[in-house]
Amino acid sequence: MSIPAITPSALLEASELSCERDDRRLFSDLSFAVHAGDVVQIAGANGAGKTTLLRILAGLYHGYQGNLFFNGERIDAQTATINETLLFIGHKSAVKPSLTVLENLRFMVALQQRVDERSLYTALETVGLAGYEDVQCQNLSAGQQRRVALARLWVSNARLWVLDEIFTAIDLSGVAQLEAFLARKADQGVAIILTTHHRLSLPSLKKITLGAGHV
Repeated sequence: MSIPAITPSALLEASELSCERDDRRLFSDLSFAVHAGDVVQIAGANGAGKTTLLRILAGLYHGYQGNLFFNGERIDAQTATINETLLFIGHKSAVKPSLTVLENLRFMVALQQRVDERSLYTALETVGLAGYEDVQCQNLSAGQQRRVALARLWVSNARLWVLDEIFTAIDLSGVAQLEAFLARKADQGVAIILTTHHRLSLPSLKKITLGAGHV
């Protein structure tokens, strides 16, 4: 099987991706490239395969056909590199209820990079959780638990962010703060791929709609 030509300077590139789950075709012949500083929204109706696509792009799901490249090399041959340079946050907060806010953030960050304690406190303050550092996450609201997960963004060194419904359970002020932060990180060269039902007002937003010529 021939390997397609790679788009020059693309950080992540998908070529003719297709995926079926439970005997149902989610999408097919999906090709696109993501460059440093791009903000790409994956859109589509419920069940169109948005979360599955994000998990494929993050290297977490391998039940697909087609080609996927990171920095010009096949993504399935770069497990260690992907773990260091790609940040994935799913639609669930994925915090451990029995751990405190600070313990959860420290654990999540340590999976990917060296932990700087001061940056953890700063991130929690930024997302509105100052004073909650020693509170067990089982005692937090859904919105507060979501903020624990999102605090990872403020300390991440990853070059590519894959984010699934990150505005879920966030209030209006938190949405505005997060949008401004994403725009700032894109200006700094971070590539961002996300799903959301929220109407984004980010500049230069690109959109890929599943179900629009990909099924």
